[in-house]
Amino acid sequence: MSQYFTLFQLEPAFDIDTESLEQTYRALAARFHPDRFASASAFEQKQAVMMSSTINDAYRTLKNPIDRAAYLLKTSGIDADAPEHTSFAPEFLMQQMEWRETLMEARAGNDLESLKNLDNEIRAEQEKLFCGLKQSFARQDYDTAAQQVRQGRFLDKLRNEISSAL
Repeated sequence: MSQYFTLFQLEPAFDIDTESLEQTYRALAARFHPDRFASASAFEQKQAVMMSSTINDAYRTLKNPIDRAAYLLKTSGIDADAPEHTSFAPEFLMQQMEWRETLMEARAGNDLESLKNLDNEIRAEQEKLFCGLKQSFARQDYDTAAQQVRQGRFLDKLRNEISSAL
């Protein structure tokens, strides 16, 4: 199941060498680009398209820390994104509500400075979360890692909303 890590010649881990990921991605993308197979048989062309798609999916998954963590958990039989996992610590929920309120007010007032400050605050929170994920995986505490992935999904979503407002 850790085929994405195998494809990129990386050990299955949360903490990966992102430079190696980038280099391997560029090499694989060039090697299996469908244009290189333009004069090949229809079967080979289809294989190249499928391989190219797999390379792109694997790269996107491994590049994003939250997607990488969720993928790693799946290799251990844990679906962090399963719909039955909806409970969050009250503190986290309160923080989410405060951030959402700040986002709504900043959008309504077209307050770019507040949006940038909120983005910086959430980015810092993401960095803390990534450190926590690294520790959770090191301890093989997959339940905590799954909770952190779910929290990370909220943070990613908020940052995307802020990005689109900027």
